[in-house]
Amino acid sequence: MTKSILSPLRHRLSKVILTPRDSNRTESESQIRALQTTMLCVQQAYIAQNRQAIVLFEGWDAAGKGGAIRRLTEALDHRHIKIWSIGPPGPKEQGVHYLYRFWRRLPEPRNIAIFDRSWYGRVLVERVENLIHKAEWARAYDEINEFERMLIDDGVRLVKIFLHISEQEQKKRLYERLITPHKRWKLTVDDFENRAKRDEYRIAINDMLNHTWTKIAPWHIISGEDKAIARADVLELVTRCLSHGVDIGPLKVPDDVRRAARKVFGRLPKGV
Repeated sequence: MTKSILSPLRHRLSKVILTPRDSNRTESESQIRALQTTMLCVQQAYIAQNRQAIVLFEGWDAAGKGGAIRRLTEALDHRHIKIWSIGPPGPKEQGVHYLYRFWRRLPEPRNIAIFDRSWYGRVLVERVENLIHKAEWARAYDEINEFERMLIDDGVRLVKIFLHISEQEQKKRLYERLITPHKRWKLTVDDFENRAKRDEYRIAINDMLNHTWTKIAPWHIISGEDKAIARADVLELVTRCLSHGVDIGPLKVPDDVRRAARKVFGRLPKGV
């Protein structure tokens, strides 16, 4: 597994070592399957223990957020998973505080919410595209840090992931989408226009990392250069973060269920 966490003193995209393409895909897929089983154990523990969590993804266009989210969730019980794909705010949302629409999407107990893009759009796309004044995005760093602190203080486990790819790899993937009919639905005009502003986005991303990389809510920067490795790294990271301090072992049968089962089956197997 590649290292996904940078020192808070060095969180600059230029410091990230991008995993080269064409790795051992068979090995990565094997790791993914094993980690998916662990992730299912994590989810079952969160359901049984009335816990809740948020996993948010930010990253470059075509960095592999969708693929990583699919691998993260495909083995889970989707009754307790909610995936939010965040686009521009709707007409009603534009007239209220930008965090309003995220408050409405917070996970209930026993659930995990996954955000494909998030409240960080305030200091990324809204900043770079000049959709708001500098004073608005500048104060958003403190607002976001306080928002996340409140969530964590309330018992929500938060994992923040940034998927990083090189400019050359991004160009390759956009071209692949262009020439592959079943991938064209992913393309938008913004994907191409944003490439011309990559330097501006790089500055905004580095500022975001500097201002919102906190002790209780650190960023995890993962190389997305190789999709298979990135997906395995995402799964390893999320299972590790969500299982820290949480018993993800086999669930115990509640006493009342055991008594009811004994009436039906008589003697129960050892360990039940």
